[in-house]
Amino acid sequence: MKTKIWSILGFLCLYVSVFAQQAWAADLSDVTSNKGLIAIGMGLAVGLSALGTGVAQARIGAAGLGSAVEKPETLGLALIFLLLPETLVIFGLVIAFILLGKL
Repeated sequence: MKTKIWSILGFLCLYVSVFAQQAWAADLSDVTSNKGLIAIGMGLAVGLSALGTGVAQARIGAAGLGSAVEKPETLGLALIFLLLPETLVIFGLVIAFILLGKL
């Protein structure tokens, strides 16, 4: 369980650090600039949405395949339910692109 938590935190830090590079590239002479905070917000939007989607898909996938074993006709419905959480990542990417326009 600890390995799973550390890997999730590692991926979250990776997403934040990738987008936080914009913060280091920002002009440091302009103290009133919010470019660094916007870049960290972009990383958090993508990272946390991906984390939530992964947790949701793990539980939905296990339950969906369990029901498909008992009733094979429910496999199509289980696949539809498995794809629904992907919209969270799409929304996170949309927010990241909107914030990218503000940089």
